[in-house]
Amino acid sequence: MTSKLEQVCEDALVVDRATILHADLDSFYASVEQRDDPGLRGRPVLVGMGVVLAASYEAKAFGVRTPMGLTQARALCPAAIVVPPRMKAYSAASKAVFEVFRDTTPIVEGISIDEAFLEVGGLLKIRGGPAEIAERLRAEVRERVGLPITVGVARTKFLAKVASGVGKPDGLLVVPPDKELAFLHPLPIERLWGVGPVTAGKLRDRHILTVGHVARIGEAALVTMLGAHAGRHLHALAHNRDPRRVRTGVRRSSIGSQCALGRRPRPFAEVEATLAALVDRVTRRMRAGHRAGRTVTLRLRFGDFTRVTRSRSLLKATMQTRAILETAQALLRAARPMIDERGLTLVGVAVGNLDSDGNVQLELPFETQDDDSLDAALDAVRDRFGGTAVRRAASLGHDLNPSVPILSD
Repeated sequence: MTSKLEQVCEDALVVDRATILHADLDSFYASVEQRDDPGLRGRPVLVGMGVVLAASYEAKAFGVRTPMGLTQARALCPAAIVVPPRMKAYSAASKAVFEVFRDTTPIVEGISIDEAFLEVGGLLKIRGGPAEIAERLRAEVRERVGLPITVGVARTKFLAKVASGVGKPDGLLVVPPDKELAFLHPLPIERLWGVGPVTAGKLRDRHILTVGHVARIGEAALVTMLGAHAGRHLHALAHNRDPRRVRTGVRRSSIGSQCALGRRPRPFAEVEATLAALVDRVTRRMRAGHRAGRTVTLRLRFGDFTRVTRSRSLLKATMQTRAILETAQALLRAARPMIDERGLTLVGVAVGNLDSDGNVQLELPFETQDDDSLDAALDAVRDRFGGTAVRRAASLGHDLNPSVPILSD
C-alpha cells in the first residue's frame, strides 16, 4: 500500500514531467465540411457569410486568414469554395470529440468548441507515457469522429498550447522538460499569449523579435514598455512560468455571444437590432443556468480588423434582459463615432462577474418585477416552440450571421 510520503513524492515527480496535453482540432469548421462532403476534400474551402469564420489549409496556403472579409479571401484564392456555416453540425462534432477526450482522461478542461487541455499524469502506470496517450487520442478522434487534430504535450499549459500551434496541422509535438527553453526561445514573439498586433509592434520597434529576446529583458524594462500587467505576464511566459493546472468543473466567469456582420456598410439601427438579439440570446442562457451578472462588455471589430472592448458594471447582479440591454445600448452609442469612421464587421456582448448560484438581491417590495415575468414568459415560449418563435420587431429581416461563441473560463 502506497504511503502518504510516497504519494507526495510521486505527485511532485508528475509536476516535473510533460503530462499536459493541449488538443486542438485543425481548421475545425472547414474540416467538418470536408468530412461531410467528399467533393471538398483536398480543395480550398472557406466557411463564412461575409467574413471568413474558418479556412481549410488548402486555402490558408494562399494567405487566407480569419476573420478576413470574403471578398479579400476570394481575391487571394479565386478557386476557393465558400460554404455557409452549419453550427449544429459543428456542435455535434465538438460533443463527439469531447467524448473521446473524457474517455482518455477524467481531467479535461474545455477551452472552446474545438480545443481542450487534458492532464494525463495519473495514467502513466496504466496507459503509458504522454506521447503514447496523445497518439492514441489522435487516432481515436480520426476513427470515431473523422477529423484531424493536433496535440501538444508539455509540462505547462502555456507551452502545451504553443506546441500544438507549432505542430499543426494534424501533428503531435512533445516538449521535454529539459528542452523547454531551447524550443521556446527561437519562436517569434507572437507565440506569447497576449501579444497581438499592437504589442508586437511595440516590441518589434525595439528590435525584440523572439521569445528569447523577451526573456533576456528584465521584468522592470518590460513593465516600463508595456505596463505592469502585460510586462510581468510576458516576462513569466518567456521563462515558461505558468503554475496553472488543468481544472475540471470550472463554471464560466462570463456568458456571451457575438455576430459577424460582413464587410458591407450597415445602418446603425441594424447594428442596434443585432445587439438586441444577442442580448436576448445571452440573458436567456443566463436564466437557464441561474446565473446573474454585474459587468456588461461590448466587443467590436472594425473594418480595419482592429478591436475594442467597452465595459460597464451595474450596481447589482441581474439576469433581466432590459437592464442588460440598456447598458449594452449605452456602450454601443458611445462607440458610434468609431463605428461610423471605421465600419463594423463584428459585434458581441458578454456579461461577466457572474454569481455562483443565481441569487439576485430583491428590492422592496419583495415582489416579482414585471420585467422578470416578461422574461419568464418569453423563455417559456422559446423553450416550447424554438429560439426564433418570438423575435424583436427591429430584428425582422436581419438574420444573425453565425460566429464563434464567446467562451470564457
